[in-house]
Amino acid sequence: MNKRKIALVVALCVVMAGVVISYAQPGDESDPVVTLSYIKDTVIPTIYDYIDDKLSGKTDNGGEAEKFSVLELAEGRKIICDSGCEIILRAGEAEIIATEKGGLADTTMGADLADGTAVPGNHLLIVPVADGRGVEAVKDCILMVKGKYSVK
Repeated sequence: MNKRKIALVVALCVVMAGVVISYAQPGDESDPVVTLSYIKDTVIPTIYDYIDDKLSGKTDNGGEAEKFSVLELAEGRKIICDSGCEIILRAGEAEIIATEKGGLADTTMGADLADGTAVPGNHLLIVPVADGRGVEAVKDCILMVKGKYSVK
């Protein structure tokens, strides 16, 4: 190969490399740029919100608690639970919300509590199936809840 052809190949390689580099803009999907203001204004507040939600174990519309959390349920309000949710009535009065498939398991007494049954105080209740089962407050009550639920 003569010097002229080698020089032409090298020149073409340099031009192609320049084209590739000029189209690789920083900040696109292939090369994301994370700025300090993005971290301060977006990421950190999101992390704080996530931590607050996890620590509180509840929200106004429901929540999911990995440990027992205290829930104040006003008269007439209902807590509808997902399967495996655990409930303990600490104060007030409440009734069982059951379905035609069954009620809530009272592990303290070793019984299935049917629809409309008064919730016994300080008994551990477990919701076996997520089909609309839960508890309705007859009077304002305080519950300890562990697991996923929604308040209606």
